[in-house]
Amino acid sequence: MLVDFNTLPDSSRIWIYQASRTFKENELLEITGALDAFIQNWSAHGNDLNAGYEIRYNRFIVIALDQSSQSATGCSIDASVHFIQQLEKKYGVELLDKMNVSYKQGEFVAYKKLTDFKTMAKQKSISKNTIVFNNLVATKGEYKEHWEVPASESWHARFV
Repeated sequence: MLVDFNTLPDSSRIWIYQASRTFKENELLEITGALDAFIQNWSAHGNDLNAGYEIRYNRFIVIALDQSSQSATGCSIDASVHFIQQLEKKYGVELLDKMNVSYKQGEFVAYKKLTDFKTMAKQKSISKNTIVFNNLVATKGEYKEHWEVPASESWHARFV
């Protein structure tokens, strides 16, 4: 069942999918409609899942699931991955590759392969103060507090 992302508890499980590029306005409208439909019908063993989403910076799809009434199952997670794969195909973007890094350059969100990010760190093009997106956060509470942080406070710290 689709619920307002902001009403979900901080203990909600979270999945973050970063796009390899910024979505265009018309794409965002289509993606929002597709997300509404998918989450409205998302279920586990026939039980509705209370979930919501938001799209940040026109490139991060963030799905949250309140597991207090019904947890995700292998099949429901597979369904969500399949949905994301369909978005990748339709819009020609990467959303599932966790070996890529997004970070801020001023107000601009940059996206690099991990190998390029490491090279930039060696060249001092980025620093421990560079704001990175820690897509490994597991709950909505962690997302609110530890998603957009200096590289020194994330798994990215090993490179800077």
